Amino acid sequence: MSKLIINIKQLTQVRSKDISFVKPERMNELPSISDAFLFVKNGVIADYGKMSEIPNFGDIETINAKDKIVLPAWCDSHSHSVFTGNRSDEYMQRIKGATYEDIAKNGGGILKSSNQIKSISLEDLFQESKKRIKSLIRQGTGALEIKSGYGLSYDSELKMLEVTNRLKNSLPIEIKSTFLGAHAVPKNYKKEEYFNLVIDKMLPEFVDKKLVDFVDIFCEQNYFSSDDTKLLCKRANQLDIRVKIHTNQFNSIGGIRAGVDNGALSVDHLEVMTRDDINALKNSKTMPVLLPGCSFFLGIDYANARDLLSNGISFAIASDYNPGSCPTGNMNFILSLACNKLKLTTQQAINAATINGAYAMGVSDKTGSISKGKIANLLITDKIDSIDDLPYYIGDNLIEKVLIKGEEFN
Repeated sequence: MSKLIINIKQLTQVRSKDISFVKPERMNELPSISDAFLFVKNGVIADYGKMSEIPNFGDIETINAKDKIVLPAWCDSHSHSVFTGNRSDEYMQRIKGATYEDIAKNGGGILKSSNQIKSISLEDLFQESKKRIKSLIRQGTGALEIKSGYGLSYDSELKMLEVTNRLKNSLPIEIKSTFLGAHAVPKNYKKEEYFNLVIDKMLPEFVDKKLVDFVDIFCEQNYFSSDDTKLLCKRANQLDIRVKIHTNQFNSIGGIRAGVDNGALSVDHLEVMTRDDINALKNSKTMPVLLPGCSFFLGIDYANARDLLSNGISFAIASDYNPGSCPTGNMNFILSLACNKLKLTTQQAINAATINGAYAMGVSDKTGSISKGKIANLLITDKIDSIDDLPYYIGDNLIEKVLIKGEEFN
């Protein structure tokens, strides 16, 4: 099936397909074509260019994008969007002064979500999560990484991963599954005992079931150490599974160095950074993923994106959608936060939310830019003055149409 978009005010993020991510010195550049067309065939981008040079495509379905901007759909490389229930009571506790750590010590946080996962059936969890993710797609997300980690037992982690696998097969966007068994320690285990269960039984068996694209760990004080992280990386490498690491959210304890040294695809959060952490990231192929929505909701420091750029380090931005520390997966809002709080230009934020996000979830060869042969996951904006309107109108949805594999998603 073919589709033609014509009279595009600005076709944005136009790149050669062989560019896997945008280097830091280029993140302020957003290659675009004014007064453009884009041709979709069989769900992929087949052609694009200036309207003055448009070929005769014959009688096909046409969308007139006059005064509108077309760009690739958002690539959200860090989410916990398979969950049930909410933690609004904890939100009120934090407003009254409780910290994230205080809530966790009293049985809240990740452990509360774990109990909620344990109590729901696989079918109900699937239906609830599918509804949630369909809403994310309508808001512009065209690629999504989903972590487990609220199970904290063999059966419940398996349930989450099986739900994610069903989502992959029932939704048209790119979805990647990350096993985050090492998210917290359940109450009925000592840490070493539980961690051994994660790396010696859960991980290899879930990989064997073909339910795992990546594996993750929460490298943080009172959770898992840098030595734990190294062990997980070693086990993952033996199983030929890439690693993504939660690290440096509250403390710097060596998670970044452990990740870089062991070939991690991404290191995520990075609200707290030292000079050693910066040096570890320089010249590496590990992508930092910054999560401004988490900082906004928890009231903690924001990652220092400007410091990363000035040290020659690229990064992605993602939602961290989860019930405890960022209960939104709206990447339009995340884009606004990245500009407002991380002090990024629109161009830097869009690069971070599209092609660099795609790299951080291993799909930059398929999506994240306007490139011939890539999947036609596209956003068509409302009539807007410029690309800067997207982050400027914070809280507004300026996306008129979302095309997934060239078809409008409703």
